[in-house]
Amino acid sequence: MVEKILGTLAAFVIAVISGGGYLGIALLMAIESACIPLPSELIMPFAGYLVSTGRFDLFLAATAGAIGCNLGSIVAYEVGKRGGRPVAERWGRYLLIGADELDAADRFFRRWGPAAVLIGRLLPVIRTFIAFPAGVARMPLIPFHLYTFIGSWPFCLGLAWVGMTLGDKWNSDPRLKAAFHQADLAIGLVLVAAVSLYVWHRVRGIRRNRA
Repeated sequence: MVEKILGTLAAFVIAVISGGGYLGIALLMAIESACIPLPSELIMPFAGYLVSTGRFDLFLAATAGAIGCNLGSIVAYEVGKRGGRPVAERWGRYLLIGADELDAADRFFRRWGPAAVLIGRLLPVIRTFIAFPAGVARMPLIPFHLYTFIGSWPFCLGLAWVGMTLGDKWNSDPRLKAAFHQADLAIGLVLVAAVSLYVWHRVRGIRRNRA
């Protein structure tokens, strides 16, 4: 079941980026930044792979990803601004968003203030949810978007660079292809286990907080 979900998710990302180009990258990163579970760790490396084929420019791909982060983050910002914590807790469970993630983002924002939007974009988990407490605090939109873009761009660049580097080696070194073919089963099992653990942790956390 999880394997089918992973395969469908990967096929969706590939189709959107292949068909939409830079706009597709921005769209997918906007979805991820709107707190919908579509991992950027899948989106940007594939964009980077297309850089290695000559389809994209590395810096333009990173810029498209950062713009998408800005567009998607405004959704979480507005939810925080207009509805606050009760709305996020009521509807977040449908996207596997639990109180633990919201608490972590809240604590981070209280500690660092508006700069948390910039710093948080470089950190796992925090980067996805940091726009929500910024909205609750009614952070001015211009600094919010500026910090979001500045923090998201190097993150997107780094993931795209990884994809580009692997793509270059994949096309130039037959040993890498052979190694990947030999490790297909192990990699698949690790991915399935990781995603299963992630979903289980999210669902368990949501149920615990509702109890």
